[in-house]
Amino acid sequence: MFKDKKRYDSTDTLIGQGTHVDGTLISEAGLRIEGEYRGDIECKGDVIIGECGIARSNITARDVTVAGKIFGDITTKGRLTVTATGQLHGNITAGTLLIQDGGVFTGNCRMERAPIPEAKSAAVSSTETQQSKDGANNEKARQAG
Repeated sequence: MFKDKKRYDSTDTLIGQGTHVDGTLISEAGLRIEGEYRGDIECKGDVIIGECGIARSNITARDVTVAGKIFGDITTKGRLTVTATGQLHGNITAGTLLIQDGGVFTGNCRMERAPIPEAKSAAVSSTETQQSKDGANNEKARQAG
């Protein structure tokens, strides 16, 4: 009757226009804010602040899209997008940052790239080594010729 494992549906959470919420929000699914939210947000999915949305929050999420206003810090390992109508006032730590024409960002930015898996880094190193050798051989041939 009761299951030990928790099952999460991929249903998104919506805070609609005209709604004001205070508190801490922790979510496994995505979140869209069209109203006003005040408090910290920790989301394993994506967070979208709609054009009418205002968040006075520190946000940690997979990807974040800002079309409304955010006053607070954002941390994402994925992409942070500030649309043409978006305003972000706070510090960010992101893997990728995209600010469209008209978008506003005030604060400090720190870009953090995800670590390269061992197999990929070995392939990159061997490619770079081969390119270095090819360049040295071309240089020697040019000097001799």
